[in-house]
Amino acid sequence: IARKFPGNADAAQEEFLSLGLQALQNGETVLRLKQGDPYIYGRGAEEYEFFKAKGYEPIVLPGITSALSAPLFARIPGTHRGIADQVLICTGTGRKGAAPPPPPYVPSQTVVFLMALHRIEDLVTGLVGLGKGDDEGKWPKETPCAIVERASCRDQRVIRSYLGNITEAFEVEGSRPPGLLVVGWSCNILMQTGGAKWVVEDGFHGIDGVDEPGMVTEGLKQLTMERETRAIPSEN
Repeated sequence: IARKFPGNADAAQEEFLSLGLQALQNGETVLRLKQGDPYIYGRGAEEYEFFKAKGYEPIVLPGITSALSAPLFARIPGTHRGIADQVLICTGTGRKGAAPPPPPYVPSQTVVFLMALHRIEDLVTGLVGLGKGDDEGKWPKETPCAIVERASCRDQRVIRSYLGNITEAFEVEGSRPPGLLVVGWSCNILMQTGGAKWVVEDGFHGIDGVDEPGMVTEGLKQLTMERETRAIPSEN
């Protein structure tokens, strides 16, 4: 129902609310099925307020936001003792499509940007402060980061790089939505680029046999073997 293509998000939201209200007034049961956590950039609270004001109080069930699950599938811990003790979830697309100001650099922070890949060049420029005279609060270009696309799907892709190279990597490799950007030193804990400009990991085939006793280890081995990895060498 909510056809939220770029430029139509507000109109699609109004259409959904109108159809949902009409169905409720007709005595029907309305299920609003969302991906992830309905209260993390999902307009869940706005919808709750809308229907409650009309006399219908929704029942909200929790979900798992991709801001936490996608990095896990990409082997990126949000926190890690001695490296990262904070996780910040940001959006790259604010009200009316405007880009919010980027967060300042905190070395012990892992930042996850949702709905941001379509303007990754501007986002990275804001983070590292290219062309700006004041470096206070700016992120070092060597900060590890990763683009995680279609997490947990068979065509999952992870592009690991650094802020200084991630825009070029995204331009060269192209887009495979939906995706998000993870920035911070936790990106380098379990997986590294090995000195390459960026590394592309393609494919996710699940954990086969996880429902059978004693098969979890074999499933994890298969998960590792079936992921294709490609490194782009550094020019240095």
